[in-house]
Amino acid sequence: MRRKKNFRKKRPKDNAVGLSVTVFNNNVEGALKVLKKKVKNANLFLDLRRKEYYTKPSEEKRHKRNLAKLRNKYKNQKETRNY
Repeated sequence: MRRKKNFRKKRPKDNAVGLSVTVFNNNVEGALKVLKKKVKNANLFLDLRRKEYYTKPSEEKRHKRNLAKLRNKYKNQKETRNY
């Protein structure tokens, strides 16, 4: 008697557009896990937090400049530690 090679049912391809997820076999927990991963990879919450209130363009420039200074500071500390 011959055995079937692929006896398990294959999951259909996920053709969902955007940040939507389809639930297979009533597995809501698995679908929620996939949705959370998609939201995290899309940086959705960071965007919402950033757009929560208006910031002036000059404040954005100042913020970016301060971040660059901080990056440079830590880079210099790392280089001096290696020597």
